[in-house]
Amino acid sequence: MKPWLKWTVAGLVIAAMVAGTLRTLSARKDKQAALEAQQIAQKTQVSIDLFPADLIMVTTRKLPLNVAISGTINAVNTAMVKARVAGELLGLKVREGDRVRAGQVLGQIDPSDSDARLRQSRQQALAAKAQVDIAQRTHDNNVALTAQGFISNTALVSSLANLTAAQANYAAAQSAADISAKGLSDTLLRTPISGFVSQRLAQPGERLAIDTKVLEIVDLSQLEMQAELSSADALQVKVGQKAQLHVTGLAQGVSASVARINPSTSVGSRAVLVYLSIAPDTTLRDGLFAEGLLAIGTLNTLTVPLNAVRTDKPRPYVQVVKGDQVQHLDVTMGPRSEVDGQTLVSISGVPEGATVISGTVGILREGTLVKLATAAPGAP
Repeated sequence: MKPWLKWTVAGLVIAAMVAGTLRTLSARKDKQAALEAQQIAQKTQVSIDLFPADLIMVTTRKLPLNVAISGTINAVNTAMVKARVAGELLGLKVREGDRVRAGQVLGQIDPSDSDARLRQSRQQALAAKAQVDIAQRTHDNNVALTAQGFISNTALVSSLANLTAAQANYAAAQSAADISAKGLSDTLLRTPISGFVSQRLAQPGERLAIDTKVLEIVDLSQLEMQAELSSADALQVKVGQKAQLHVTGLAQGVSASVARINPSTSVGSRAVLVYLSIAPDTTLRDGLFAEGLLAIGTLNTLTVPLNAVRTDKPRPYVQVVKGDQVQHLDVTMGPRSEVDGQTLVSISGVPEGATVISGTVGILREGTLVKLATAAPGAP
């Protein structure tokens, strides 16, 4: 090997060793600087000022237990006025929204055919009555003749049979006349209940068949809501329990109470139907949608506002002040309820009397120093 080549290789080896030594020294220096910065940060740890409004004491209280319900408000009593006889509708005196009284005549179907049948039935009844009179006189004469021995008992029995048959025919004719009279009365359309006209389904001049729907009547004096509940929720519901409902379009709430509970579940959904009686209100209408909370009891438990429970970790937790530092405590949430416009939730995993940081403060790192400020936020 040539001398200059040996010196070149030796120079490269020495340069590599020097570069490695410099890199090692630089890494040690960076590590030492980071350690010193960490020590400085620990000495100058950041603290946060909390005001009394930011702190919540965990206490045991009676938490109202509610079940969310929703459904449509329906009138308890509704009626459909139908045509009981076939014929032409001569007129209707009411339209949608009109108030009606039970028994009020709302319209009439052409009574010509019914009137003619009634006259025919009455004439047949008069004819049958005449036959009864003839049979009665004949039988009376036969009774007298039999007593005098002029005719046999066989003739008397025959006259009695004729009288009985005539009386039966007369009774049948009277019944036919009564049926015809009812048919004539059925041409008048009467409402069976008091209320308001909800639908007008036919117009004057239309030819109506029997059972054709003409008017729908709704009684708004008794209203109820039908709500579907799961089997678990339905087990806690009892007749008489109270509910507060919010009706779409109304600013004020509506009171209701459980009136009935269906003994069977719905096919398919396995839901239980609960019927709530609603206090009468002139502003309510049949078919409005309502939702609200049904009170099913109370529970003595530790509670905090729902927004104080954090869910940015795998398990829900609350931020508590212990000493002068922030700690995170995992909690198990239970039932929740609206109390004075605030949603409270039942929790376990936090001792009673612990100081929880309100949800308005935000997320704080564990170990953050806490200082209690006496002045309100923004005060001079």
